[in-house]
Amino acid sequence: MGRRFPLTTTPGIADAATRWLAGERWAEARPRRASTVMLVRDGASGPEVFMLRRVSAMEFAPSMMVFPGGGVDERDGEPNLPWAGPSPSDWAVRLGCSPSDAQMFVAAAVREVFEECGVLLAGPSADGPLADVTGPEWTDVREALVDRRASLDEVLHERALVLRSDLVVAKAHWLTPVFEPRRYDTWFFAALMPPAQVADGATTEADHADWFVPSKLLEAYAVGSALMLPPTVVCVEQIAEARCAADVVVHSDALPLVMPRVVSDPDGAAIEIVEVVDGMVDGVVDEVPPR
Repeated sequence: MGRRFPLTTTPGIADAATRWLAGERWAEARPRRASTVMLVRDGASGPEVFMLRRVSAMEFAPSMMVFPGGGVDERDGEPNLPWAGPSPSDWAVRLGCSPSDAQMFVAAAVREVFEECGVLLAGPSADGPLADVTGPEWTDVREALVDRRASLDEVLHERALVLRSDLVVAKAHWLTPVFEPRRYDTWFFAALMPPAQVADGATTEADHADWFVPSKLLEAYAVGSALMLPPTVVCVEQIAEARCAADVVVHSDALPLVMPRVVSDPDGAAIEIVEVVDGMVDGVVDEVPPR
């Protein structure tokens, strides 16, 4: 038996899933590479995670609670991108991909968490304090990254900073099911909230952002007052089980590529199913489809 997730909260996706189960087929969308970051800190009762609620007008995952993240920019793979910590080659071994792809996933994670919540995991040295990103000039930098008028490579060079790849860890790898019109090949990373920076959630893609106690968020999800996609639910559950934030920011021992599959429940409604065995997510696909 697998873990079953209802699709009734996402009508457009539920309709596509129902048609797919009925035998209708269409050209599968090419997955877009993406990265997302579980930004965590210690709260009064254990780890807390920073999350955003996507605006209801978004075509993908409207009104869903999500971690900061987004699609890879090809410029995240610039060969001379200032870098400190484990190299792209080291990351390639861990992620099971090429060094260039590994760099893009890690760089996208760092860029997106800055774009969406103002936290920049980069500094002037490989092991010292991180950048001070306060002030209106950094607001302009952030907007330039969001608008793609600037690349992460350009920002780091101009500010004499290096990306700190030692401050992020790989937690999970998920692929959107084949029937969905928008698909993402997403790496989930985790990072500790830097003590001298502030997460603000100032992005047009969200109408609410805050720090959440995982157990409380899961309670809200259970009664339908908070919406989350299956990968987010599983990740929030894992954060809830951790004793402290530092326990979250540890590389996962196994990083299978997980793709939920769609099935029918006894009432005929479409649901997604994800296999979870002994705390590990199963349901691995052999290869990532062509991008």
